[in-house]
Amino acid sequence: MGKITHIDPKKTALLTIDLQNDFLHPEGAYGRAGQGAEAITALPDRIAPLRDALRDKGGIYISAQFTLVPGPGGEPLIAPHLKQLRPFLGKGDFAPGEFGHQLVDELQPADYTVEKVAYSAFYQTRLEYILNALGIELLLIGGIVTNGGVASTLRDAHQRNFDTVLLTDGCAAFKREVHDATLVSLGSLGAQMTCNDTIALLEASK
Repeated sequence: MGKITHIDPKKTALLTIDLQNDFLHPEGAYGRAGQGAEAITALPDRIAPLRDALRDKGGIYISAQFTLVPGPGGEPLIAPHLKQLRPFLGKGDFAPGEFGHQLVDELQPADYTVEKVAYSAFYQTRLEYILNALGIELLLIGGIVTNGGVASTLRDAHQRNFDTVLLTDGCAAFKREVHDATLVSLGSLGAQMTCNDTIALLEASK
């Protein structure tokens, strides 16, 4: 669907997916396990100016954060497929209130934080309630990973009749070819723009 030509900031929210210390910080769960990608660690500094521009115009910033709920004894309640895929995840990782669960410093604080337990930020969360209560119609979506939480959230937003802008350089995957392929696959569901182009459009808004 390409670009959009106008943004009403007061009806717009920036929504980032999983930009947390356990994913991005060297001392987080993924950093300790040697799992990471430069494209991912570059995201907060690229997204922060867009967050500021949107707030200056009266919009809001929502951070959706992956959560592993601690079970008996503190071991996380973790889906079997995820445990197989990421065997290094353990006690304290992505746990509410812990350092690793927190939004990265470069983007703190969010106006609203949504804990999520699956790929989509809509699944069994309060996100839709917040958006409807605030009269939000347009979501600017970024974060990680493009083919996981970002794609799932964008598809669920589309199902709920929210307009979307997928921030093409405001999201990333562990492999560039996977990121690029996902952008193509999501092309029919909403607009796709860079962070800088979105800022320019915001600054032109009345």
